[in-house]
Amino acid sequence: MNSSPRPETQRSPGTNGSGQMFDQIAPRYDLLNRMMSLGIDQSWRRKTVKALELKPGYRVLDLATGTGDLALKVLNHHPDGTVVGLDPSEGMMVIGRKKVAEAGLSAQCELKLGDAQSLPFEDQSFDGICMAFGIRNVPDRPRALREMARVTRPGGRIAILELSEPRNGLLGPLLRFQIRKVVPWLGSKLSGSGEYRYLQESIAAFPQPEAFADIMRESGLEVLQVHRLTLGVCCLFVAQPRVN
Repeated sequence: MNSSPRPETQRSPGTNGSGQMFDQIAPRYDLLNRMMSLGIDQSWRRKTVKALELKPGYRVLDLATGTGDLALKVLNHHPDGTVVGLDPSEGMMVIGRKKVAEAGLSAQCELKLGDAQSLPFEDQSFDGICMAFGIRNVPDRPRALREMARVTRPGGRIAILELSEPRNGLLGPLLRFQIRKVVPWLGSKLSGSGEYRYLQESIAAFPQPEAFADIMRESGLEVLQVHRLTLGVCCLFVAQPRVN
């Protein structure tokens, strides 16, 4: 088993991956996601919701909720529950709250400013946790994973969706070229912002699926499944709190 990684240095406000950075790209974030993934990101989110295996009356925590896409997916597929969304970017959540209100789901979905490394919730207070494209932006990932384990009820599912760089296969070089060159270029052209260079760098720096699964285990989680999606461009990690 791999040794525990050292926590990354905390970023100051306004640096890459921070809430302030995402405030700057919030107005076009949804459009850019659709265009750069050719809409496949919506399919990835549906798989994430399905992995939670929710029952009526559930309470779910959506971390790195951003503009609320995944939170809304949960409620669209399971209308008989509630979702709390947490994110460090107020600018993203302004858009998310508008989407929630337009969907008529404000009574079931609350989006709050917060940090995945220090969750403002009691132990075992959620039936499930989901997180899409956010764990790679967390400076201290093991700490965030331990927090997820703490606030999830026994048997509850934790589903983490994250982008990755394919390393193997015939299409690996082509997909890496798209992530390293095409995505940052297209993102900067469409948004008028250079923050999408960070996207490529953060994907390249994120651990390979097997290594991240080890980090999850070392953080108090039992890893149930690791799904490589779309030729390894994305990975879905499904876990639950480990029973001691």
